Amino acid sequence: MAQRCDVCGKAKLFGNNVSHANNATKRVWHPNLQRVRAQVEGQVKNIKVCTKCLKAGKVMKAARGRRYVPVPA
Repeated sequence: MAQRCDVCGKAKLFGNNVSHANNATKRVWHPNLQRVRAQVEGQVKNIKVCTKCLKAGKVMKAARGRRYVPVPA
């Protein structure tokens, strides 16, 4: 399963753990992904979104249990 945000494309990063003796071992940083029911192009879909996108309001979450129709402002 891909560790990638469906909104911004943020993916896992690679690097090294470095000890006090300067020994380097490989490690991975994963994005904090959440599975969210969201409105995508007028349809409700389950997408994986990083918490940064959720906080920034880049995702319109779908209402539970009934069809959600946005009201034009």
